[in-house]
Amino acid sequence: MTSPMEELTFVFARLKGLLLTEGTAGRAVEDLAEAVKRSIPGSLGAGVSLLDDQGRRRSTGYTDDVVAEADALQYDLSQGPCLTAWAAEATVQIDDVRTDDRWPLWQEAVRHLPLRSTLSTALVHNGRSLGALKVYSPLPSAFSLQDRRQLVLLASPAATLLGNVQPDSSPAAASKALRDALGTRDLISSARGVLMERHGLDADTAMRRLLSEASMTRVDLRTVALSVIDGAAGPSY
Repeated sequence: MTSPMEELTFVFARLKGLLLTEGTAGRAVEDLAEAVKRSIPGSLGAGVSLLDDQGRRRSTGYTDDVVAEADALQYDLSQGPCLTAWAAEATVQIDDVRTDDRWPLWQEAVRHLPLRSTLSTALVHNGRSLGALKVYSPLPSAFSLQDRRQLVLLASPAATLLGNVQPDSSPAAASKALRDALGTRDLISSARGVLMERHGLDADTAMRRLLSEASMTRVDLRTVALSVIDGAAGPSY
């Protein structure tokens, strides 16, 4: 009987460096999501977020309906961990959805779902973000550092596959559409929440830090907020 890790290794080998038709790629992404779910203990489901032909965000290859529902709420509200990972080209982890308030609208919207932990990572091909690979768990603090590394490792061949079957304009359109959809206000709110949690700050102090960083580095507040969210902010953080 094939173990979850052996299955994951097989899928990894199948994905890496392949140039596939759109139909075959869709099946491979489904296999990838299923392998991710099986290989990470405590997983509730896994899936991939992409843009469709009409430029709409959608989930594909998801293993369970709860993944599709949680993702659909992100798309409707234009906020959430998967969208942030996609737009910021980063890996985003939530240890407990009930206490992590970086995305307050989405947090409230998924309260009825059996969802406590999330792990999302961007699918980056040729320096451009195509979408995101994510896994959900019904348990708090479900994902380890090894799980995080494993998801990032799998995202690379998946992005290569998807990049080879999508039009050249799709990755750039995906990145711009998501950054616009998230909105400056939501990004700043999310970044402020990160600083509050990371340093035990109140909302006003966290906001002053963002403004100070923008002033010192002479970049706009939106860029500073993105750098905080993806963990690439300066020494003051």
